[in-house]
Amino acid sequence: MPFFLPLLFLTIVSSAAACDRCLHQAKAAFYQVESDGELRGACGYGNLTSELSNGHFSAITATLYGHGAGCGACFQVRCKNEALCNKEGTKIVVTDGNESSQTDLVISKKAFGEMALSGKEELLIIEGVVDVEFKRVPCEYKNKNLMVRVEEMSKPPTYLAMKLLYQGGQTEIVGIDIAKVGESNWGMMARNYGAVWDTKHPVSEGPLQLRFVVTSGFDGKWIWSKYVFPADWRPGQVYDTGVQMDDVGKENCPDDQCADKHWAGVGA
Repeated sequence: MPFFLPLLFLTIVSSAAACDRCLHQAKAAFYQVESDGELRGACGYGNLTSELSNGHFSAITATLYGHGAGCGACFQVRCKNEALCNKEGTKIVVTDGNESSQTDLVISKKAFGEMALSGKEELLIIEGVVDVEFKRVPCEYKNKNLMVRVEEMSKPPTYLAMKLLYQGGQTEIVGIDIAKVGESNWGMMARNYGAVWDTKHPVSEGPLQLRFVVTSGFDGKWIWSKYVFPADWRPGQVYDTGVQMDDVGKENCPDDQCADKHWAGVGA
């Protein structure tokens, strides 16, 4: 037992002293053709992209996209050209992964222009590519729970593929289980791609419930949704989970990369 105490103590101290949000340095461009960002996004939001993000959507570096785990994450972005840009920047929602070697972020033209000082939007657009800094912030969807959309590739009543919409807070969903309402025989779901999860084994007929594993603090937690899908669930329908994520997942980064210290008062 004494052998483990120093390690446990160091873990507690490290977590307590860690930075909540990391500050990222990057280059950003905007979608030349807006529909490219709406319809081709790897997260799979398609024509729901603009509604989900209020037109503030973005492709993000592969590291933060995380094979789809970053889908729906919110970030505050501001450009570093003080002659053209304001100090607050703009808030974007991740809808795509960015594999370009030229830029780290590709954001909607609407969001890109919002980084500019009043009256200098067109000048910023002319720049095309700018140096930015950004940090993750909680997503906020007023009066909306986490929603799930049944995808067209689903085959009721045994195979279900679903897309997650309007995830709040600052967390990532890292696991989903599904079971018939009133039963405890849970089956695992897996990420198919982007924001789409599906069942790998046949599900029971009847109304279905979900439980989510989400990041929270430096750990994880369970969130139960006790009734999501009716017995006659079908592709194309959107269902309310009755729950919302409002936790803030902590980040661990060096002192010189801590947004809490270097971007005080914006999006905190």
